[in-house]
Amino acid sequence: MHQADSSAEAGAGNTAGGSGPGESAQAASAARPLEGVTVLDMSRVLAGPWCGQLLGDLGARVIKIEHPGRGDDTRGWGPPWHQGEPIDGDAVERQAAYYLCANRAKQSLAVDIASADGQRLIKALAKGADIVLENFKVGGLARYGLDAASLREINPALVVCSITGFGQTGPYAHRAGYDFMIQAMGGLMSLTGDADGMPMKTGVAITDVMTGLYATVGVLAALHRRRETGEGSHVDLALLDVQVATLANQALNTLVSGVAPQRFGNAHPNIVPYQAFACRDGHLVLTVGNDAQFARLAELLGHPEWAEGDYATNEGRVAHRQDLVALIQGILSGGERDHWLAECEARGIPAGPIHTLPEVFADPQVRHRGMAREIDGVPQVANPLRFDGASATADFAPPRLGEHSDRVLTEMGLSASDIERLRREGIIR
Repeated sequence: MHQADSSAEAGAGNTAGGSGPGESAQAASAARPLEGVTVLDMSRVLAGPWCGQLLGDLGARVIKIEHPGRGDDTRGWGPPWHQGEPIDGDAVERQAAYYLCANRAKQSLAVDIASADGQRLIKALAKGADIVLENFKVGGLARYGLDAASLREINPALVVCSITGFGQTGPYAHRAGYDFMIQAMGGLMSLTGDADGMPMKTGVAITDVMTGLYATVGVLAALHRRRETGEGSHVDLALLDVQVATLANQALNTLVSGVAPQRFGNAHPNIVPYQAFACRDGHLVLTVGNDAQFARLAELLGHPEWAEGDYATNEGRVAHRQDLVALIQGILSGGERDHWLAECEARGIPAGPIHTLPEVFADPQVRHRGMAREIDGVPQVANPLRFDGASATADFAPPRLGEHSDRVLTEMGLSASDIERLRREGIIR
């Protein structure tokens, strides 16, 4: 793999909420398994940048390629905004929270790829890189000579991951794709929402996030294959394909039965009781996954006989869903939420409160795991991966637009006068 300095000057930042002072050097090293891998992240918005951030957290050097004028689209997707502390008396540009969620652990090189000089810079970087991430429309990079085929001619070992709405082939390949639209076309919205209400999207752009995770899996698999063959790959990843693939049990419910699943709101199509219930002072969810758990719930609610007869098995509970749910709701609504949660905890019945996001980050378990971080004063959510006890979260914050242009170009061998000329001509920022 291409050896590169991945310490990222942006970078020796302070991280709050880490794994703690007991974290060993060996564990910290284990948390950066991609040390020495270089990634050119030419993607924008969420799916590609999510992959790039994860690769950066795992130790890769990730160079984020951005337009020198506007940068990543999400830099403007506020409010809310985070205003950084002044550096050397100069104000720091405000950054949209949306941008900050997916761009940790990267260096920003602001370069105009529509210019001949910009194209030469990207090709020079690709010659020594391991991975390129891009989410241009099909054929969009070919006009600049920066498409997968062109870059792999320069570097046959290069792994290029192209993320599009509909893939590199097929009748929709030319279309742009956005998460909301893909949730609709890919069936997720038909499964989400109340039975008598409008189909709903999820509260997070989950198709983009899942595509970023699949992209990470794909490029790591291609790197592993390269160790045996010496050849890179072109990974073709479509948001629609990911959405269909992640329909999981609902996809198989459809393929097995031939029937379109109903919307169940906060209930589960295959398990009962597995849904939200109203209490006197709030809501909780019960996630009863087996018959033994249900028997304990029936005892708690004062009806041990429910664990026999029609309700004894999950199949029976699904068949008698309406009656059973009404009985459970009638009892839970007479008590306070925290009382029921404590009783469920004592009996090993899976249940939990419905938290707002401020409540999530105040939760003792979330706090213990250090999921809310500050890196150089910038709020971040930690990477959930841990290696031998060490968090995989990188310790340098999302970069300002073009923050590392000089550094990256100097490492490429450009002189100060070369860099100044490119800046003067608007090719870099």
